[in-house]
Amino acid sequence: MGRGDLTNAEWDRLESFLPRGGGRGGRWSDHRRMINGVLYRVRTGVQWRDLPERFGPWETVYKRHRRWSADGTWKMLLSRIQASEDAAGRIDWDVSVDSTAVRAHQHAAGARKAPARGSSKGEGSGDEPGRSGAAETGRPVGGGGQIGECLGRSRGGFTTKIHLAAEGRCRPLVFVLTPGHYGDGPQLEAVLEQISVPRSGVGRPRTRPDHVLADKAYTSRRNRRHLRRRGIRHTIPERLDQQKHRQNRGSRGGRPTGFDSERYKKRNTVERAINRLKGFRAVATRYEKRAYIYLGTVTLAALAIWLRT
Repeated sequence: MGRGDLTNAEWDRLESFLPRGGGRGGRWSDHRRMINGVLYRVRTGVQWRDLPERFGPWETVYKRHRRWSADGTWKMLLSRIQASEDAAGRIDWDVSVDSTAVRAHQHAAGARKAPARGSSKGEGSGDEPGRSGAAETGRPVGGGGQIGECLGRSRGGFTTKIHLAAEGRCRPLVFVLTPGHYGDGPQLEAVLEQISVPRSGVGRPRTRPDHVLADKAYTSRRNRRHLRRRGIRHTIPERLDQQKHRQNRGSRGGRPTGFDSERYKKRNTVERAINRLKGFRAVATRYEKRAYIYLGTVTLAALAIWLRT
């Protein structure tokens, strides 16, 4: 076993959830070796062609990662591990929300635009030269252009922004990708809507945290109304300009927002979760042209964090 590979205990937790056979009637290459190969690349950030030979052909490892990013296999594995942790009572449902900007490498630019709806090529039909249709099967709708691939211009240059929610033990729960120049506040609803941890027995997945903590970027009235409508308690500081505006309106300005300064100290959990994610070099710098493949990279890094904490 190499450094960063799955341990026997980690593999035992994943093995039962993995597909048994290939999509075309053939056999999958060894799942454990393939996952270790993808983990090696996500951890080190090397080019796919530079993967060590012990992981097998680099094309096989890359196509497995691309396929599982497209069909949601990485997301499914993360969801199953979260469900087992929740069943054991090891998830702290005081959730913190924040975002982080990721610098996009120059190789992340230049993705071909997706075919128009109704095109003869169809969705996910392998419209790119040199790429097999099998590897592109199930590719998510959209893409093409900077906005479609979640690339934007910001102070940091060519960037992608990861919006995430982290539970109270510094483990990321869910992610939303946007171009780097998008604001944080408007993405709060989208992030919270992604939370869905299945129950171990019968019952609907858990979608509502006990408490939400966020910084001043999320202090809009719309976000507060959304949280109150869903019955979610929250701790979000109010900006000074909002306080002055409310005071200037007198009784029409409404009551001051509640704020628990002691509880707000716990918001550092999302910052620490971001630091853990960016310990994976392929997350800290985006190399993928396609947003769905980069999202799969982030999801696999989160899966490794959940398995090892």
